[in-house]
Amino acid sequence: MAPPQTPQQLSPVYQLSDQYIEQLAAADPGFATALGIAGHDHEMTDFSPRGHERRHEVTRSTLNVLNTLDTTADRDRLAAGVLRNSLEMSTLEFDANEHLRSIRVIAGDVDSARGIFDLMPTATAENWKTIAERMAAVPSAFAGMRESWDLGMSCDVVAPRRQALVVAEQLETWAGTPSAPGFFTRFAESARSVAGAPNEQLHKAAIEASKSMTETAKFLRQKYAPVADPRNGVGEERHALARRRFMGMNIDAREAYEWGFAEVMRLDTELTKTAKEINPNMSLDEVRNFLDTDTKHSIEGEENLRGWLQQLMDDAMAFLIRENHFDIPKEIHRVEAMISPPGGAAAMYYTSPSEDLSRPGRTWYPANGRTRFPLWSEPTTAYHEGVPGHHLQIGMATVNSERLSRFQRNEFVSGHGEGWALYAERLMDELGFLGKPEYRLGYLYAQAFRAARIVVDIGMHCEYKIPKESKWHSGEAWTPELALEFLSARSSSDDAFNKSEINRYLGWPAQAISYKLGERVWLSLRADAKRKYGAKFDSRAWHAYALDLGNLGLDLLKTELARF
Repeated sequence: MAPPQTPQQLSPVYQLSDQYIEQLAAADPGFATALGIAGHDHEMTDFSPRGHERRHEVTRSTLNVLNTLDTTADRDRLAAGVLRNSLEMSTLEFDANEHLRSIRVIAGDVDSARGIFDLMPTATAENWKTIAERMAAVPSAFAGMRESWDLGMSCDVVAPRRQALVVAEQLETWAGTPSAPGFFTRFAESARSVAGAPNEQLHKAAIEASKSMTETAKFLRQKYAPVADPRNGVGEERHALARRRFMGMNIDAREAYEWGFAEVMRLDTELTKTAKEINPNMSLDEVRNFLDTDTKHSIEGEENLRGWLQQLMDDAMAFLIRENHFDIPKEIHRVEAMISPPGGAAAMYYTSPSEDLSRPGRTWYPANGRTRFPLWSEPTTAYHEGVPGHHLQIGMATVNSERLSRFQRNEFVSGHGEGWALYAERLMDELGFLGKPEYRLGYLYAQAFRAARIVVDIGMHCEYKIPKESKWHSGEAWTPELALEFLSARSSSDDAFNKSEINRYLGWPAQAISYKLGERVWLSLRADAKRKYGAKFDSRAWHAYALDLGNLGLDLLKTELARF
């Protein structure tokens, strides 16, 4: 006898959401691997105009069907709202030809084509046969990118020159040299410890994949860069579209810019005050330098760092469960700390568990060539990427199959997701986990850094001037050099990281503002609930209600949390 159908299975909205995931997985094998959907791991995503058109057709046809469905039931209303927001945004971006200039140091097509190999299982010979087949398709994936970029150039739809050159450098690092093997060469070599692995096939595929990276870097330097957009920013129109994508709501750029600058000034005062708790005879910069260079506040070696981060996240998970702050399903009690491959972005990041949870959620820490790592700023970042940040939020959505559609479980709107993760840092501070002055200084730097991001992102892309009331370069136009100086003064990281961040903001407009502006929305909604319930406010219940909604745009989040 067949098991009874759930309400979701009976609902056309949920059926359409499931169908969209399957169709998108077939059209985008990298997306399929990220979700853990079987059957596509041997394929590479088609980044050519034909591949983009195919994915757009899936989006367009799904939106047409969605607009015919009954969405009056509560769950259907929410599931349809989340799906519609994504479909409409993807349509707007396609119509604006954004797919023809997806050249950026992070989250662009180049990064996606390389990064998907990080998520593939490597334990068996059969795993490596699949990897070899996918690796053999890498040259065609990069050829497809070049074809799309060629089409963009022909219709004057181009990325900034700065991004083209930075991505070319990134590709050259990954391609490697005879004396410094690149990503695919090292990856293929790691299969030699697995009995039965197709080593010769992997070796040949790695050589060709590396050559395609070199060829693509040459294309970007010699053909693309000379005709690329000479501006650093993208302008108000493209930035407005990006703000809507990353926030799930319309944001007034001028108001956000002015609020961000005021928040930076407020946090500057907090930083100075906390630094005095560490050493009253040192300036803020001197305290930061002391924490960066003092061996007592550092750890040696990548593996020791990985182990330290793992223990930090394990301890946080145990505390949150033991003290009943969150009801965390057993399936996501484990989050793995990893060291990311060299050549990518310099920031720590998170990758979600597979749909079947066979691949756990993971945090990735870039060593950036270092062997010694200051620890004072790492706890707040680990809580952001791990628990109660991204791992709790995304992991909860992954296991919540009884409540959320398949699309809801795999959606990620940055203002919601990064806003929650920054709110999670604040929550751990409220719970006393950042009680050490040096750890709290790291937390405050993270807050100031995200506030500074709002200022430099909007300032550069929308071409706003530095506020006249500022004592620092009053009334001047933003440049990457001034942005780096402004950001570095509020960063707990080194120069290499801060320089990479400027490239990230310029290539990925409006993503960087989603952290602090998203947190502002989360804090505002929590304050609304506290006013509503007064002494009866239950933060555990409020968090559970909010996380059960899955990831959604911030306008939708406001509407749904008003029902709490």
